Amino acid sequence: MVDLFGALAPAELRKALAELAFKRGVDTPPDTVVEEAVASYHLVEYDGLLVVGPAAFPTLPENAADLPHILDVTHETPPTEAVARAAEQRFREEAARALGPGEGVEDASTVERLVDVSYDLEAWGPVDVREVRQRLDDAGPD
Repeated sequence: MVDLFGALAPAELRKALAELAFKRGVDTPPDTVVEEAVASYHLVEYDGLLVVGPAAFPTLPENAADLPHILDVTHETPPTEAVARAAEQRFREEAARALGPGEGVEDASTVERLVDVSYDLEAWGPVDVREVRQRLDDAGPD
């Protein structure tokens, strides 16, 4: 959905999701769906906007083509490098929390997920997180 607009404020995305649900005749998804998409790196927060993230494989949802006209939202294209740096910073912070003090694993499932995200992140934007991935691999379960 976000890819259709380039970037959306969280409130705009919730409004777009509600409009799409109305058009489909289904319930509006819970507000947590946006937070879950950010947490899973499907969306990246940048400068108050949500941008398609490294774990997303954007496809246009059914009945969504006219949403930019219905919602009257300006199409935005945030700078790719700045968005990638924001995602990289968040990734590094999350990896540090997952590794815990002394590089011990605090949460094995998070470490495994972050290793996967690291590959997506490098393929998606101009970032290099190999050293963090190596630390995660070294600390992760065998």
